[in-house]
Amino acid sequence: MNPSPTGLLLFAHGARDPRWALPFEAVADAARRARPRQPVRLAFLEFMAPDLATAAEALVAEGCTRIDVVPLFLGAGGHVRKDVPPLLEAVRERHPGLEVRLHPAVGEQPALIEAMASVALMLQDG
Repeated sequence: MNPSPTGLLLFAHGARDPRWALPFEAVADAARRARPRQPVRLAFLEFMAPDLATAAEALVAEGCTRIDVVPLFLGAGGHVRKDVPPLLEAVRERHPGLEVRLHPAVGEQPALIEAMASVALMLQDG
């Protein structure tokens, strides 16, 4: 029997301008290409759909028994520290057997810091 899949929920802030979501959709698409068998969803805190609860429901519907939430934020500001935990607790309450893990914001990861510095220098060098 195959183990239940682990879902990846990429979580971004959201904005009123729909073009703002394009880079985050590209990240989700890249994750799907890298791991085609892993369920991946993108969710937004505000202004855009789907929200975190809706994306989590979709992953549960796909049979996920664990969801890894990765904030696509540059730092763990107030949203990640204060707004996200109650949203995750609501998901846990709705699905008591579901394991939900919140990971650090991507912007705090050394690989992304180095990548952003490299791009900034590349742009400067033209």
